[in-house]
Amino acid sequence: MSVGHENGNVSRRTDPAGTEPAEWDDLKGDVGEIAGVAIERGRHFLDTARHQATDYVDRRKGDMAQSVADLANSLRESTKSFDDRPNIRAFVDSAAEGLDQFAGSIREQSFSDIYGEVEEAMRRRPVAVAAVSVALGFLAARFIKASAENSSAERAAPGRRYQASERSRSGASQASARRA
Repeated sequence: MSVGHENGNVSRRTDPAGTEPAEWDDLKGDVGEIAGVAIERGRHFLDTARHQATDYVDRRKGDMAQSVADLANSLRESTKSFDDRPNIRAFVDSAAEGLDQFAGSIREQSFSDIYGEVEEAMRRRPVAVAAVSVALGFLAARFIKASAENSSAERAAPGRRYQASERSRSGASQASARRA
């Protein structure tokens, strides 16, 4: 097959029988093979990345379980101040027990098991997921806003502190001059 340009148009010429030559079929076959290899390598890359991420999370889940257990212990220690309020103490102890159970389930299950359970719970209760997402978004926005306000106040504060200390010094010197 040959390709020619006549007046800006691309035309393909075929052999007299009206079929394309074998070179074209070979080219299509080669491109198909290259695409197949690229797809296979891409799948292998994604599988490897997924496997490495899962292994990493499985290694780190022990640390996460220990953090949850430490939080439960901190809650239990904080109930010492609620000796005169048994209802509050029972509620906090119950929460700490739930956290201990959660830490145990983190230790015992693989990441894929935990992910599957979370995904299933999210499908069963989409309204609760939406409510928690909104609440977390609100809390994140408040945190960011408070951080930005503190940051801008700290940047402005050094100059104000300097001016205030200068005023207090000049006021003290004027007061001592008046006494003299």
